[in-house]
Amino acid sequence: MTAARAVVMRRETNQLKSIESFLKGKRIALVGASRNPKDFSRVVLRELLARGYDIVPVNAAEGTLEIEGRQAYRRLSDVPGAVDGALVMTPASVTAAIAGEILASGVPRMSLHRGVGPGAVNPRAVDLLRERGVDVVSGECPLMFLEGEKGAHRLHAWIRRLLGTYPRAA
Repeated sequence: MTAARAVVMRRETNQLKSIESFLKGKRIALVGASRNPKDFSRVVLRELLARGYDIVPVNAAEGTLEIEGRQAYRRLSDVPGAVDGALVMTPASVTAAIAGEILASGVPRMSLHRGVGPGAVNPRAVDLLRERGVDVVSGECPLMFLEGEKGAHRLHAWIRRLLGTYPRAA
């Protein structure tokens, strides 16, 4: 096995551990929660709420905002109390600024959502956060890894297993 393949395999192994660790947290800030109830970030927010997670919406819009009946905050640093992780569903161009907030706020885990295209993944931000000890999930959708998930997310997980791109266990 080449050294490059060993690094890729190690990342995959760590990735599944990181995903499991992220999903064990119960208080999660959803950075990029949309005001639009049809936006996919709202689908994710509702599903996590239905599964018992305490989701704190973060939306940079001006003014007091409520999303799905929950108080939303403009910045991660405005969220009262500690969060177990931050799920980032913003454009990749915004991720570097959010990474700075994560470091300043002491958030131990971050998941950068990726649907179609780059999603929130910003490689430089990922490297910086990992260097500073933040456990980062880069480019996954948490719904695909939830116990008992059905529908499109389960199908997506099955296809990724078939293709060999599903994160591996240690």
